[in-house]
Amino acid sequence: MAADRKHEAREKFLLGGLVVKAGLSNVDRAFLLGGFLELARIGTGSSEYRRLRDIGEEAFKIPKLDGSSRLIAEAAE
Repeated sequence: MAADRKHEAREKFLLGGLVVKAGLSNVDRAFLLGGFLELARIGTGSSEYRRLRDIGEEAFKIPKLDGSSRLIAEAAE
């Protein structure tokens, strides 16, 4: 049971880190959840999924995003 809680806590920590990395830690939570729900509708085999995954792969290469859309847009190119 404790191992399950530890795994869940680590997963939440990592997901929170993604929000921070994307510079979204100060946005409205409803906006953030809406975005996640939209992302959940994208099929894993679709071109949109691959496009967004490529953006994410590039963003991981950037040491730290400061929350500006400019850096995210540059990662998308």
